[in-house]
Amino acid sequence: MENKRKNLKKNQLVSFFITLLLIVVINVIGSFVFTRFDLTAEKRYTLSETTKDALRQLDDYVYFKVYLEGDFPPGFKKLRRETKEMLDEFRAYSKYIDYEFINPSEGNDRAEIEEGYKLLYQAGLNPTNLIDQNPDGSTKQMIIWPGALVSYGNETEIAIDLLETQLGQSSEESLNASMQNLEFRLLDAIKKVTRSKKPSIAFIEGHGELTENEVYDITQTLEQSYHVTRGEIAGKVDALIERHENPNGQVNAAIKYDAIIIAKPTEPFDEKDKFLIDQYIMHGGKVLWLVEPVFATMDSLTSQESTIGVDMDLNLDDMLFRYGVRLNRNLLLDMNCAALPIRTGQMAGQAQLEFYRWFYFPLVQAASKHPLVRNMNAIKLDFVSSIDATTSDGNIVKTPLLKTSDYTKISGAPVFITLAMLRQNPDKRMFPERGQNVAYLLKGNFPSLYANRIPYTIEESTVMDFMPESIPTAMIVVADGDIIRNQLEVRTKKPLPLGYDQYTQNTYGNKAFIENAISYLVDGESLIEIRSREFKIRLLDPDKKVRQRLRWQMVNVFVPTGLVIVLGLVMAAIRKKKYSNPSNPK
Repeated sequence: MENKRKNLKKNQLVSFFITLLLIVVINVIGSFVFTRFDLTAEKRYTLSETTKDALRQLDDYVYFKVYLEGDFPPGFKKLRRETKEMLDEFRAYSKYIDYEFINPSEGNDRAEIEEGYKLLYQAGLNPTNLIDQNPDGSTKQMIIWPGALVSYGNETEIAIDLLETQLGQSSEESLNASMQNLEFRLLDAIKKVTRSKKPSIAFIEGHGELTENEVYDITQTLEQSYHVTRGEIAGKVDALIERHENPNGQVNAAIKYDAIIIAKPTEPFDEKDKFLIDQYIMHGGKVLWLVEPVFATMDSLTSQESTIGVDMDLNLDDMLFRYGVRLNRNLLLDMNCAALPIRTGQMAGQAQLEFYRWFYFPLVQAASKHPLVRNMNAIKLDFVSSIDATTSDGNIVKTPLLKTSDYTKISGAPVFITLAMLRQNPDKRMFPERGQNVAYLLKGNFPSLYANRIPYTIEESTVMDFMPESIPTAMIVVADGDIIRNQLEVRTKKPLPLGYDQYTQNTYGNKAFIENAISYLVDGESLIEIRSREFKIRLLDPDKKVRQRLRWQMVNVFVPTGLVIVLGLVMAAIRKKKYSNPSNPK
């Protein structure tokens, strides 16, 4: 018996030292070989190779100040936890990631808290008014700042929103969409703050485009990541392409801007400017076309009840057709639309406004599953036309991005536009058309509009460096210029945030679309493709949550307790049986 006890003790010691040795060996191997295991079904915590490469290249600290700390409802607590876990994943691949979570509402001095709110707003963060319902039925209102300020070394901070809201989505769906896009949001912020040289973007002028004040907000936003300028082409050879002569006497051409924006021109382009834009594209330049084929504005309806939408000849039809799309001479009316404020009277010196659906302001949605428009909020357009893809060169890939709803009406130009329709009850039979595409992404090798059409001397000129076909490049075409135009405050005429409607106080997804479009054109597909990753969202049934609340509370309280009691009784019975048997050694 004594030998058995010694052998048992010896075996226990051997097992202990073997286990200890294995732990030491595994830790030593782990210090040289890095790996992580993601056991989630959707590989939620497996970072893309693009993200890993960007994190490994960091050479200084990227610091995140995340304003998601406090007594939040469960949904925002989950967003906080997911954000922290994603930042921890980032830190696993780079020691230069650091963060802190801050509660901007903490403190007893209300004036100090309000001053902190003001600083956050000036830094670019947007607050969310949240009404939380307590279990007893009472409500509590709170202000949440679901965003972060990101800095790199001693560089200026940039602001990012972590909450993605969409019209018509429940709060749970918005929170889940936000968590799904965390990797994209955080990596995009890292890329923005760590750029040694900002890419350059130019707003083209000289053809009646939107003014600087009308694109003020998006300009300020883009300047966080890009060098933004404005200028006319005016037939100048070096307006879009720089040419340098090397020691051998050869001329090397390079695009001057990474992308150009043509925002709502109202005057025709002459052939010189068209030729220079064409050759800019042939050399790899990217273009965001925001072009309207039909001229119609609300300004003419301020003094009269009706107006006419007429064809607008910009001399761009042949060019865009050659690249793969045709802008149709029509206006789209959509039952899914924004509201128009109409003054119906005055009371106590204040104008009385009523809101009516204005079918010429469609709220468009994603037309494909392309990551550029995935999880995008509704986008408000003004007097938009439809776009058709042409049967041009097969080297061009055409992807629809935005479309109207399945209750659409097409009115060919000239279009009679009257406010009288506001007084009519809409009938679905008046909107017989299905969704019409209003925006396209085109990418590939584009044929030049001027191939075989220019004099031989220009084609062979080393100064012009004419190219009949482009290198691989991309462009985005939208049949509405107002998609990028911010409203001006009625009294002060100060620019408002892009996508914000001061009358209905709704915020639409216009800014996010323009940001994504420029990011895609300038930075390529690697970053935007992270948005294409989809996680299966398992939402709780809201009706069952209410009806079965007490049942599941009881289950969570008593089932674990009962299991522990039963296990304890079973173990006690086993021990009693084992040690009460006379044949067992004491």
